[in-house]
Amino acid sequence: MFQTAAKTFSVSAATASSYRRVFSVGLRRYCKKTSTKLRVSEALSGAQLGAAVKGWVRSVRPQKNNIFLHVNDGSSLQSLQIVADAKLNDPLLTFGSAVEVSGILKKSLHQKQPVELEAEQIRVVGECNPVNFPFKIKERHSLEYIRQLPHLRCRTNAFSSLLRIRSEATAAIHSYFKNNGFVQIHTPIITSNDCEGAGELFQLEPSGPAFVDEDNFFSVPAFLTVSGQLHLEVMSGAFSRVYTFGPTFRAENSQSRRHLAEFFMVEAEISFTESLEDLTKVMEDVFRSATERVLARCAEDVDLFHRHVTPGHRVSPEGRSQPGSSISYTEAIDILHRSSEKFTFPTDWGCDLMTEHEKYLVKHCGNVPVFVTDYPYDLKPFYARDNQDQPKHTAAAVDLLVPGVGELCGGSLREERLNLLMARLKRVGLEDTYNWYLDLRRFGSVPHGGFGLGFERYLQCVLGVDNIKDVIPFPRFSHSCLL
Repeated sequence: MFQTAAKTFSVSAATASSYRRVFSVGLRRYCKKTSTKLRVSEALSGAQLGAAVKGWVRSVRPQKNNIFLHVNDGSSLQSLQIVADAKLNDPLLTFGSAVEVSGILKKSLHQKQPVELEAEQIRVVGECNPVNFPFKIKERHSLEYIRQLPHLRCRTNAFSSLLRIRSEATAAIHSYFKNNGFVQIHTPIITSNDCEGAGELFQLEPSGPAFVDEDNFFSVPAFLTVSGQLHLEVMSGAFSRVYTFGPTFRAENSQSRRHLAEFFMVEAEISFTESLEDLTKVMEDVFRSATERVLARCAEDVDLFHRHVTPGHRVSPEGRSQPGSSISYTEAIDILHRSSEKFTFPTDWGCDLMTEHEKYLVKHCGNVPVFVTDYPYDLKPFYARDNQDQPKHTAAAVDLLVPGVGELCGGSLREERLNLLMARLKRVGLEDTYNWYLDLRRFGSVPHGGFGLGFERYLQCVLGVDNIKDVIPFPRFSHSCLL
């Protein structure tokens, strides 16, 4: 069958050569009609003469003989400075209008000097009415203020910098996993599983008259995913290293600075491991490699935040810059007990660590990232591996706590022993619901583990941003779904 198909689509060498000539001639003709287009960031680093730049006017300053413009296309924090003939003082050439600048005649050797252009080489391609525009280009606006206008805040310097940083951090994380042998898995957004077991789920129901009498579109209750972990565990039975990076959803009725209803998670699963150190090494490397790349490639954007938005904040790419940055949960409780700090929540052994506890532990350990391991067994979900260390009885789980945020990563070794996993699921009444999960152990499992990293919390850590709603393009939270 495959041989027949191959013959059907085969062409002679002469025909293929003819196709190439026709395509080459057509491409050359097209290129002759299209001027070279550069992004502003490329023009600033040394634009070629005759190139074209398209962008939005960020400021207009007319004088007697010349008009001075700043043009930006989002590729750089710095705008392209342009000097043109005063004849270009067109009423349509205003703050916010879109322009095309072509035929660069002269460029300065210093990137902060203006580029000189002829008058007829600037064309308005999009009008703007700047009257009552809520953001003033020469004024600094707080993150709280610009958050109220999600459809316009990408036009501010601070938020455009945030989006470039976010894009670079995304690329850095994908690059790390690719370079270290992980296979990317697109885990589903629609699922029938409650991975975390907390019940904070958005249930899906179709709308429209065709579904009025429909009990369940999928024949079972379906929800927006809270985690891709269980689906990664499926894949870890065939791939030794897998990861996913996508949106997750929590129906938490909270408008706090820490919570979103929709956010992005980086999750990884590693097979053939019986050590929490294998997980913490990957957590640390992801943090370090992503931060190094962001600091190197988005230096101006990060500096804008550190100077004007979160003054005094600095971040090091070192995930563990001091010895002793890993403590057990039991040691953490002892530290909290010895503290003179007055905590709102209890710090008894067996209590979950709250944000106030996590931030104090980070500060106590030198204000550097710290791993907390071996949590009480009953605090962790059914899939966490039992350490079988009575009388304390802990699970092989780990959290990475970072300055200013608290928990950034959470992970564990997974319970691969069928009898222990089956007993725990039976104890909580989930044996039938997760029978498929037991199959992963029945039909050949290996020791494995994984973790999840909150992407928005990572950005908060790097930039020092206090509110998680200010590091995501369109925040969704309780009683707010703008746009």
